[in-house]
Amino acid sequence: MTNRQNTNNTVVITGIGMVTCLGSDKETFWNSILQGQSGIRKITQFDSSDLPCQIAGEIPDFDPSQYMPAKEARRISRSSQIGLTAAIKAMDDATLPQDNAEPERVGVYFGTAIGGWDRGMEGVYALREKGLSKVNPFVLPSTLANMPAFHVAKYFGAHGPNITISTACATGTQTVGEAAQAIRNGWADVIIAGATDALITDYIIGGFSAMRAIPTSFNDSPEQASRPFDEKREGFVYSEGSACLILESLDHAKNRGAMIYAEVAGYASSSDAFHIAAPDPGGEGAVRAMNLAIQNAGIHPGEIDYINAHGTSTPANDATETAAIKKLFGDHAYQIPISSTKSMVGHAMGASGAIEAIACALTLHNSAIHPTINYETPDPELDLDYVPNESRQVKVNTILSNSFGLGGQNACLVLKRWEH
Repeated sequence: MTNRQNTNNTVVITGIGMVTCLGSDKETFWNSILQGQSGIRKITQFDSSDLPCQIAGEIPDFDPSQYMPAKEARRISRSSQIGLTAAIKAMDDATLPQDNAEPERVGVYFGTAIGGWDRGMEGVYALREKGLSKVNPFVLPSTLANMPAFHVAKYFGAHGPNITISTACATGTQTVGEAAQAIRNGWADVIIAGATDALITDYIIGGFSAMRAIPTSFNDSPEQASRPFDEKREGFVYSEGSACLILESLDHAKNRGAMIYAEVAGYASSSDAFHIAAPDPGGEGAVRAMNLAIQNAGIHPGEIDYINAHGTSTPANDATETAAIKKLFGDHAYQIPISSTKSMVGHAMGASGAIEAIACALTLHNSAIHPTINYETPDPELDLDYVPNESRQVKVNTILSNSFGLGGQNACLVLKRWEH
């Protein structure tokens, strides 16, 4: 790998791709979240009738054979299938040629929180019920967390730095942030950065039900279940999805005449070092991550004019995140529009931060803020501007995007409008 000092270390977003419960192209996805549509539905991938939560953000009508040979699709996990698909869409959007002249300068930073458990469980059932001869020889590799990154690198012939990140719900944000840092360090000119998770199964829904982390009162009205910052929020709505962003050094993007969505201006991560599942109630880890990301961008808190919140719709997260924003921003917190993409697409675990990074890039590019839907009953303790139920057509210059994961792992991005 050639380590090359960039003459301009600005990092920009030149391509986006996604596979979500609210669409798998940028126009459908953006129009859906701008209009406040929900992608939450009754679960169809298994019979959930005996579980207290029977809803999720399922991707409708996904056919992997449209993007890869059917034989290969059968060998890899659903998370790898949709992750590779998002990367293909992002590279197409960036109009980057697949036969790059310098493949060692193209990297892949991809993440997943859960990985390929679906293939792993298939192997367990096959061995125990049918014997060793029925076990797929690809079953163990398919479960590994680094497989989405492998499949993306192989498909595009990317020989540059290859990193897999798995930091629970902070994965997607941390992947984009670390990829931007790698470009600033001169390790690559282009990085395919994204995250993916796809495992809607009985044991996942059952496990989160046992944790009392997901809602149980909205099985007959799934589109109303994800309600961040609302007083009647019950928990996050589990979903699946993938998202990919093409990051480039500004020099590389300019030299090829690329269209630029936004600048990745700042990034930071931190740890609560507090609890396996609950956030530090004082929000100190979240404050550190937000503050360090803003410092990394070379700006001050007063320059943030929109926050894409982690906004999970759990009682603990929404209260802690609100308190952390107030602690960092002071009176300015009341002037900042804050909205949660998860109110519409649910919580796609590791992929959420990457999906939200795309939402932020499109917010900057289109001068509009999407709403937090299902905000009906204000919580007296949560008194900030959560952009309730209706989008706003307003010019946004600088965005802070938050992701706070299980295990107290926090990651934040600062994105800026590109007008040069």
